[in-house]
Amino acid sequence: MKSSIGITGLLVAAITLSSCQPDSTPASSAPVTAVSYIRVSSAEHNIDTQMQGRVVASLSAEVRPQVGGIIQQRLFIEGNSVEQGQLLYQIEPATYQSAYNEANANLNSAKASLETASLKNQRYADLLQFEGVSQQDADDAHATYLEAKANIEKYQAALATAAINLEFTKITAPISGHIGISSVTAGALVTAQQTSALATIRTLDPIYVDMKKSSKDLLKLRQLMTDSGVKQGTAAVTLTLEDGSEYGLKGQLKMQEVSVDASTGSVTLRAEFANPDGVLLPGMFVRAQVNEAVEQNAILVPQQGVYHEATGEAYAYVIGENNQVEKRSLKTINAVGNQWLLESGLSLNDKLLVEGSSKVRPGSEVKPIEVQMDATGAVVALAEQSTSATLGGL
Repeated sequence: MKSSIGITGLLVAAITLSSCQPDSTPASSAPVTAVSYIRVSSAEHNIDTQMQGRVVASLSAEVRPQVGGIIQQRLFIEGNSVEQGQLLYQIEPATYQSAYNEANANLNSAKASLETASLKNQRYADLLQFEGVSQQDADDAHATYLEAKANIEKYQAALATAAINLEFTKITAPISGHIGISSVTAGALVTAQQTSALATIRTLDPIYVDMKKSSKDLLKLRQLMTDSGVKQGTAAVTLTLEDGSEYGLKGQLKMQEVSVDASTGSVTLRAEFANPDGVLLPGMFVRAQVNEAVEQNAILVPQQGVYHEATGEAYAYVIGENNQVEKRSLKTINAVGNQWLLESGLSLNDKLLVEGSSKVRPGSEVKPIEVQMDATGAVVALAEQSTSATLGGL
């Protein structure tokens, strides 16, 4: 009985002593999350504007008759190219030829009358000196001469008009280009005042593309151009066709309309393109990309390093001093491929967190690993000192 009590006392004493001694095993600390980052850098960036455009012929002329009559012949093939001055239609010329002949005969008659009046005027002037005729008779002879002389000019003008009308029976091409479908055939009656054109000729090489740009965007570009780091672009224009393919030749921005369309609030820009193969046709819709400016120190960052609040405000995580995560508000301009073009929020050499953000929050301490990324957002290289690191929490 005594031995049992002694053992129990020893156990109690042992338990008491062990509870009084300090724990020699340290508590384990939370692991530091490894994240990858890139260093923010600047580069020259082309500021290109995307716009919808419509193809327009550089020259367009409607062929219309200037005299009335029956179409005798159509002398061109629809859809072919024609040269300026080329004969397109022949109107029946008989009536106009007759009018020309009549005007010519009237002129010859007037010339004969002028000769007679001139001789009589001279004879009466000579007789008046010897009082062989009265002053009244001499004056009448002189007036008849002047009238005959005026008739010459009148009939010359009538002959010129008849010649012009006769020439107008030959309808020629006012410009060089491709001629469309004819609205009339041989035997059709046309008039000088008709509202419908006989055909339309369009010059397709070179050809224009008209684009619309809002006046707000135009003012924004003007403001951007005042920045010392921005210079004028090349004004080169690239086209994407309706089937999604890219037009093989680049165009050049030629002009900007001097007024704003009151109904749309937009300004028209016009670019000129070579069109040797006739790929571009008037009326086509295209997408145009215009190089309007070049920012020499632009900051472009991968899209996976930029996040947005519910309000639409952009932000990013930056690794600061002591490897702690900071949250930065950003102001973006627009997306460029798989990157964001920034207006403000990041500076050169900032460490932008691009992978591992789901495991951190502002103030978290992290293990940073520098990486390099291509334009698609894929990691293409790790810093040499980090190639053996394990990216926890990615």
